[in-house]
Amino acid sequence: MELAVIIFLFLVGILFIVKGGDYFVDAASWIAEVSGIPKLIIGATIVSLATTLPEMLVSVMAAAKGSVDMAIGNAVGSVTANIGLIMGISLVCIPAVIRRKDYLMKSVLMLTAAVLIVVSGFLGQMGTVISIALMAVFALFLWENVSSARRSMKGDGEQEGRKKTSGRKEVVTNLVKFAVGAVGIVWGADLLVDNGSALAAMVGIPERVIGVTIIAVGTSLPELITTITAIAKKQSSLSVGNILGANIIDLTLILPLSAFVSGKALPIAETSARLDLPACLIVGCIAVIPAMIWEKFQRWQGILLLAAYGGYLFLTLRA
Repeated sequence: MELAVIIFLFLVGILFIVKGGDYFVDAASWIAEVSGIPKLIIGATIVSLATTLPEMLVSVMAAAKGSVDMAIGNAVGSVTANIGLIMGISLVCIPAVIRRKDYLMKSVLMLTAAVLIVVSGFLGQMGTVISIALMAVFALFLWENVSSARRSMKGDGEQEGRKKTSGRKEVVTNLVKFAVGAVGIVWGADLLVDNGSALAAMVGIPERVIGVTIIAVGTSLPELITTITAIAKKQSSLSVGNILGANIIDLTLILPLSAFVSGKALPIAETSARLDLPACLIVGCIAVIPAMIWEKFQRWQGILLLAAYGGYLFLTLRA
């Protein structure tokens, strides 16, 4: 009976995160649109921050409660899920020709952050130096996006940069969505951490495995919803921009914040260092390096990403 209650509350946590993330993303996107920011910048900043909030809260709460393996597993596992599963689906459905300059800096920053995470795995912990380096990458990410937004919005003739006007009812609706979404994500994250830890202890599954699989995919559902919506509307820039931006935030902000909240360096388990962290870097390389060379995201990349993610899950469950 107790196990059934724990599973029920765990699923309720995921539901709160999904619906809260949905409302939060809608409201954040609306805020971006009324400000006149172009879609690529919306995807890589505001929507990415909104869709990353579940992972951030889950990892920070887990670190604060001493569930370090879950905190690291969720943050890194979410990136692997974002790229291997969600971006894989996106590229299979909507391969796209791109302009290298729009994605190069974000790709470099994401891979740099992934390399730093792998290095921390070799060191056995995420200490002050790595945390500061990751925060510096995050600062570069924000600076690059602000610069891109300013360049994109300079030309008055750019249709995409024009502001959207809204009535009083729409403003109130979106502000309510923003608040309800934020509360839903916070409650959902708390339920997810508490009941995820209890589930791991009761069933005998390591917290790391729960973190990199169920919780990572659960907290990545807002990105999946955003990607599915982008696929339906054939907005590949919003989809890929959102995923790249969310991954940079996951890698550069969540783990340093988790280390700060825990009050000490985050110890990284040997299994995570050997499997989870390299997997994150590998799928990142598959996703962006060919695209930067040929200036297109191709369907074969999506197929390879899905295969790599499937292999990673297989090895994780056997580890």
